[in-house]
Amino acid sequence: MVELAPRNAELSSRIGVQPIAIGAVALVLVLFGIGSIALYRSFTGNMPETDRMVAARQLQAKTAQVSEALVEKTKGLEATQQESIDQLQTVQDQLQTLRRQIAAQQADNKKLSEQIAALTEQIEGLRQAQANAQANEPAAEPSPRKRSKRSAYRKRQRSRG
Repeated sequence: MVELAPRNAELSSRIGVQPIAIGAVALVLVLFGIGSIALYRSFTGNMPETDRMVAARQLQAKTAQVSEALVEKTKGLEATQQESIDQLQTVQDQLQTLRRQIAAQQADNKKLSEQIAALTEQIEGLRQAQANAQANEPAAEPSPRKRSKRSAYRKRQRSRG
């Protein structure tokens, strides 16, 4: 083993004292910094933790208000949508009723057209029968009584028309 020279012993004793002094100075500086921060906060009343808590609470309150507003708007939209659905259903029912009525009217119109066609055929048949009957009869002058009825009928028709 190598023995240390007395010079090395002096050096090691100086190194051993310096770290303790440096540590003590660092501790004093840290304690001084903490104390000054505490004094600053107590005199100014500014506490970042408290401000953060207040900001967080305000944010939560705003979030709750926005959520409530969204819920209200959603309920309003649901109600409006339901009203629209009900109105649409009513309109569809009315449209279906109108379609049925139109179909019934068309069926009635078809029946009436058929009846009119049948009546027209009958009238034409009667006219032809009358024309044939008149052609077979000798031409005789109508009696004065018939003339007066015809002229009265014509006068009534003219006054109406």
